[in-house]
Amino acid sequence: MEGLPHSRPSSLLDSGDFGKVSEVARTVLTTLADSVAHGETLTYGQLADRSGTGIPARAVGGIMGLNPIPIIVPCHRVVAGDGLGGYSGGRPGHGLATKRWLLEWEDALPQPLF
Repeated sequence: MEGLPHSRPSSLLDSGDFGKVSEVARTVLTTLADSVAHGETLTYGQLADRSGTGIPARAVGGIMGLNPIPIIVPCHRVVAGDGLGGYSGGRPGHGLATKRWLLEWEDALPQPLF
């Protein structure tokens, strides 16, 4: 979307607004916020590698579920290698529909998922 910033407001993340998450989780969330722009996606495994934390893709999925500021750290942009993966945002019981809607709105739904 034109006019939206492609980088995160560093003061929000650097000031400790992640709350009580581990340093590994903070690193993964910061990596996501810093490196995945509007309209882009990456897999849980790619984010695990990119973060340099040495954690497996499954652990990244767990961290996405702990994301305390999804409006700033766009965890909906992290998908599974073979589908959407999970999503805990949106109305209860409608997480994946919300994730799909957000990715469609950003024109970022990975092609194999159409």
